[in-house]
Amino acid sequence: MEEQKNNQLEIDLNHEIAQGTYANLAIIAHSTSEFIIDFVRLMPGVPKPEVKSRIIMTPENAKRLLLALQDNIRKFEQDNGSIVLPQGGVGGGNVFPMDLEPKGQA
Repeated sequence: MEEQKNNQLEIDLNHEIAQGTYANLAIIAHSTSEFIIDFVRLMPGVPKPEVKSRIIMTPENAKRLLLALQDNIRKFEQDNGSIVLPQGGVGGGNVFPMDLEPKGQA
């Protein structure tokens, strides 16, 4: 359980979770009471991608996540330059801007 000291949370991060899980697609759905974010890994030659993680949040916490991501992206771009999205980008039509067809031969 988290302990609060001087308005700071002491959060436990176990080794398995600390390794992280790679995902290159997020699918977001919502109801009146929650946002559901599925993180998916799309890989070349894999016919059926699978959800690697599902996060369910309240609308308030989803908005906090949005604001935190905006702040972190702003800081990242200050340090590293603009993140350039492919033509179409968010809401521009091309939902999967990656080429997942296998190219090599064995």
